[in-house]
Amino acid sequence: MLEHETRALHEALTKTLETQHNSITKCVEMMSSCLQVGGKILVCGNGGSASQAQHFSAELVVRFKENRKALASIALNTDSSILTACGNDFSFHDIFARQVEALASNKDVLLCLSTSGNSPNVVKAAEKAKALGTKVIAFTGQKDSALESHANTVIKVQSLETSRIQEIHLFLIHHCADVLESSS
Repeated sequence: MLEHETRALHEALTKTLETQHNSITKCVEMMSSCLQVGGKILVCGNGGSASQAQHFSAELVVRFKENRKALASIALNTDSSILTACGNDFSFHDIFARQVEALASNKDVLLCLSTSGNSPNVVKAAEKAKALGTKVIAFTGQKDSALESHANTVIKVQSLETSRIQEIHLFLIHHCADVLESSS
């Protein structure tokens, strides 16, 4: 079983790096440019993707490998008061879009993590960000999705399996953190 899982991960990662190389490069360039002009990186996702959003923001604000200046990043899924108030007073579909409306500017980047690319609250956040002139990066799985039409750059992990997609999203998050830390 472990060999099968390892082989599947290796195949999905290899295919993703081969087919998404330009998008990965563009993603890192967009984030770097954002930080250089004093912008911030907003991140959102649900479930495991929420954990990864939080993880990525922590890597940027605190440190990845080296001690350096803190990099501006906010995981939009971490404030339980905002999430529950918005879910109650408006809709769960609005929990990220409402924060994008309050926090995002045209200097910022919104990183949307969604294995399906069809999570309504993530899609709505990307739609709001696009309307504000905020750059949008989407990390998804290989299927076409609603999120793509609102993103400036999409990295489509070449797998249909949620666990594989999340594993490769984590790899990409670490790659981005490493490059951003090195260039800060």
